[in-house]
Amino acid sequence: MLVNIVFIVGYLVIVLEHPLRINKTATALITGVLCWVVYIFSKGDQALVSSQLLEHLGEIAAILFFLLSAMAIVELIDAHDGFDVITTRINTTSEKKLVWIVCFLTFFMSAVLDNLTSTIIMVSLLRKLVSLPRRRMIYAGMVIIAANAGGAWSPIGDVTTTMLWIGGQITALNIILKLFIPSLVCMLVPLIILSFKMKGRAEPVRQEMNAQKGTTDPFEQKLVLLIGMGAMLFVPVFKTITGLPPFMGILFSLGILWMVTELIHKKKKEEDKDVYSVMRAISKADVPSVLFFLGILIAIAALESTHQLAALASFMDEKIANINIIAISIGLLSAVVDNVPLVAATMGMYDMNTYPVDHYFWEFIAYCTGTGGSILILGSAAGVAAMGMEKMDFIWYLKRFSLIALAGYFAGAFFYMAQQYFFG
Repeated sequence: MLVNIVFIVGYLVIVLEHPLRINKTATALITGVLCWVVYIFSKGDQALVSSQLLEHLGEIAAILFFLLSAMAIVELIDAHDGFDVITTRINTTSEKKLVWIVCFLTFFMSAVLDNLTSTIIMVSLLRKLVSLPRRRMIYAGMVIIAANAGGAWSPIGDVTTTMLWIGGQITALNIILKLFIPSLVCMLVPLIILSFKMKGRAEPVRQEMNAQKGTTDPFEQKLVLLIGMGAMLFVPVFKTITGLPPFMGILFSLGILWMVTELIHKKKKEEDKDVYSVMRAISKADVPSVLFFLGILIAIAALESTHQLAALASFMDEKIANINIIAISIGLLSAVVDNVPLVAATMGMYDMNTYPVDHYFWEFIAYCTGTGGSILILGSAAGVAAMGMEKMDFIWYLKRFSLIALAGYFAGAFFYMAQQYFFG
């Protein structure tokens, strides 16, 4: 189908962004729109296609609002020097020790928050810890792997695991018990491999590089950090209690933090308050990265609406049949396209009578789709966010992280299969 060709060509241009010197955001937006243009002309039913686009736009907007709100909260914490409370306690200058600390922080934070939010927070922390951009990109690459691995074993850590949890395919305690060690292995293998290359000393960030226009007293610093982190931790709780999507929780949390910062700075002059304002935090958000995200998600929505992903899943089911190979293949495929429609198609293909609650297959799907996105930088929300924040390009990540991420992916998968074989 022509939609597939448009998507593949657009994807290749994004991949070759550096040699072609064409900004990936422009390519993503053009690809996303063209996929729908091709679809609407081939379908002929403008009303139907438009309604499908608007339906997908609701889901896409939810992700973008979540991303922007999370970025604003992180920027607010940073403006109040809140992250200094954490970074001052990380006093190692050894690159090897630092990458281990960063990865384990990300791994467990991702399980409690989610992989996207954790990536945004950890990349912001890295800007306080590592001054050289090229070296910081290496840490950011491991943050992507650690965030996706950490999200896979938690029912609230990755959107695909959450989908399976809400759909009734898995239960919270069981998925934690079954996937914790395979996910840890998935992170440890790349981390150990990379550790052999991290032999230098981290160049600390000079104090003047982080200097704010105003001064933040220790009380304000700790208060904003506590409320900001608490606000993010509140998002999964909000979702569980209300049943509303996560972007509603993050918007509520942003509103609370906005109100608190207005109150603690209300006696200051307008020019002094500006650096601590939400408007300033939002203005610092990386808009091109958000638009890049928009283009990619619109393009993938077109593939879903034209049933290309469902057809691919059905083809794999008919031709492969082995559930281990199917799960691993779907995980590898999630490195190229969004794992959400892949998991949605899988949930639609297999009923609960064939594979009941907490079946081996559902657990393996959660692991594979959660961690497979680390293989390519465009394969996960964490990767796209880090790509925008640190200006990483596809080829750079492919050369330095794809192979070790693939090694971690297969190591965790084999551990999970062995765990099931020996312990059931």
